[in-house]
Amino acid sequence: MSRRAGMTLLEVLIAVTLVSLLSVAMLYSVQAGLGSVASINRRVESMRKASGAQRTLEQQFAAFLPVVAPCGCALPDARPQSALFFEGQPTVMRFVSAYSLAESGRGQPQILELFTIPTPDGEGMRLMVNERPYFSPYSAGALCLPSVPDPQGGPPVLLFPAPQPSSASFILADRLSSVAFAYQEPIREAPFTHWVPTWISPDALPTAVRIDMTPLPGGGPSRLPLLPFYARIRPNRSANEGLN
Repeated sequence: MSRRAGMTLLEVLIAVTLVSLLSVAMLYSVQAGLGSVASINRRVESMRKASGAQRTLEQQFAAFLPVVAPCGCALPDARPQSALFFEGQPTVMRFVSAYSLAESGRGQPQILELFTIPTPDGEGMRLMVNERPYFSPYSAGALCLPSVPDPQGGPPVLLFPAPQPSSASFILADRLSSVAFAYQEPIREAPFTHWVPTWISPDALPTAVRIDMTPLPGGGPSRLPLLPFYARIRPNRSANEGLN
């Protein structure tokens, strides 16, 4: 009587268990690979956004245009005052530049409004920029009022309306825990410059500006820290010429 070779139930169970273990190991390997790809993609996207914001700011300040504006010209009863058009607040900056995001480079000069707003979920801040077409010193003068006495006894200060976000606003940086602007002021003693949080002089420009941005905590090792932005103010036209 011949016997046919076969597999016992125990051997079948062992084979199924080994196949299951191999399948689970392969599944974890695939998940780990996909996680690494996603982490790399997040890091690349973070680098792209950070470098994009830095590059945009560099181009905006590289094309800085000094404008002597008749502040208050939009008010019927006001007496316009000639002043350098520049607003420097801790979270608001306003100036004229030949660089335009909307036109992807240099085109029609723009009045730029850099400012911050809360994110929609309220857990951080956004750095925004508005662009207003600049046609003449009067288009800038319509956004500022004649200087008024400083309530703290300092030099007179110009007044500006608060910038408002809209569907045309650009987001330069998102999900930040803090944003602060600073302005470099020359002094006569060493170190001959220092940083101030507010620039109020209607007759002079800061020698440089700095934007400190801190991202929200979390995001893992793939999240890149934002470097402080620094730019010197090198007007490429005489301030006394304005723009006509």
